[in-house]
Amino acid sequence: MRKVVKFGGSSLASAEQFKKVGRIIQADESRCYVVPSAPGKRNSSDTKVTDMLYSCYGAAIREKDFVKQLEEIRRRYVDIIEGLGLNLSLDKEFEIIRHNFGKKIGRSYAASRGEYLNGLIMAAYLGFQFVDAAEVVRFREDGSFDAETTNELLSARLDGMENAVVPGFYGTKEDGTIVTFSRGGSDITGSLVSLAVGADLYENWTDVSGFLVADPRIVPNPKSIETITYHELRELSYMGASVLHEDAIFPVRKAGIPINIRNTNAPEDKGTLIVESTCRQPKYTITGIAGTDGFVSVTVEKAMMNSEIGFCRKVLSVFEDNDISIEHMPSGIDTMTIFVHKDKFEEKEQKVIAGIHKAVDPDHIELESDLALIAIVGRGMRATRGTAGRIFSALAHANINVKMIDQGSSELNIIVGVHHADFKSAIRALYDIFVVTQL
Repeated sequence: MRKVVKFGGSSLASAEQFKKVGRIIQADESRCYVVPSAPGKRNSSDTKVTDMLYSCYGAAIREKDFVKQLEEIRRRYVDIIEGLGLNLSLDKEFEIIRHNFGKKIGRSYAASRGEYLNGLIMAAYLGFQFVDAAEVVRFREDGSFDAETTNELLSARLDGMENAVVPGFYGTKEDGTIVTFSRGGSDITGSLVSLAVGADLYENWTDVSGFLVADPRIVPNPKSIETITYHELRELSYMGASVLHEDAIFPVRKAGIPINIRNTNAPEDKGTLIVESTCRQPKYTITGIAGTDGFVSVTVEKAMMNSEIGFCRKVLSVFEDNDISIEHMPSGIDTMTIFVHKDKFEEKEQKVIAGIHKAVDPDHIELESDLALIAIVGRGMRATRGTAGRIFSALAHANINVKMIDQGSSELNIIVGVHHADFKSAIRALYDIFVVTQL
């Protein structure tokens, strides 16, 4: 068996955390390939190294003295090296970074150095070979990720390597220009390495014991999810669940490689297993609840709308022309309602309203803001009658008015819209009826 293990920033924030990681890797010889993030926060008042690098490079761009900030970053790494008792110097690397910052080489380059330097320390600490992601993760000239070339480069480079450290988060264009994934992109690198080496399991180590049924900032001590499918994960991630970067599932899904979310600070916990499909019955009817607020609904009313060919297309084209993406679109005989992100819609609302009037000559347009969308997701919903009824019952009992309900044809998720003021109360009510009481 071969495993790829990725460790997040909080797992590598200090020498003590590095030692925990070392014990985890050494406890299982099948953990052959390691993908480290940059050092995260050591405590709540601390600053992530990636943010320190962004700030330092910002000073360089503004022609300000950035050397003192760079020295603070170097000190973070020296503390880790000394705490691990390693005979390793990063002075040469920091001199190169100082030179490149002075040349204003690029913000992505600056951000990538956090993972790069942590990768050097990790390789030295474990005695593994270091493989620079710049050599094996490829982006196209337009900045888009090149999955095919990356897999070829990674597969060839790691072929025959029993152990390796590949820093996460970044890669390069053909000309050597550094490009980064979006924040949390080390998760993606872990998936890419898993695909390239044909791993049996991709372990993603973080500071929580897997996915939770609901946000712990809203629901006290929510239950954990033992097994979740890729499809369920995508639904929950899109609606705000953020334990794993949502794009990290695509490389491993293609190869049928499961992902195991584990807790560095509680390695005895089994965590959450993410799989393509499973015959395991979920513990509850639902797998998870996730939501996000900051939405606006645009309701278009017109008598006999349903008999007017192309009506919906014409309305939607107005949003497309204004570069506004649509989240949901419930409709009736004489009405259609479009849910959009408030921050994208506000600055163009009058253009959109005018465009709709011009396109379909509606009887009335009504806007409602400060709305939230909540997703109730679960493969167990397909075989359970009355799920929607239980949702309405729970929300009604909590005196919450439902503004919208939408169920996908896959019967995997139900989306409800509520007022922003009811957002947290709605999630608690749904958690209570599906998990606590299980009525």
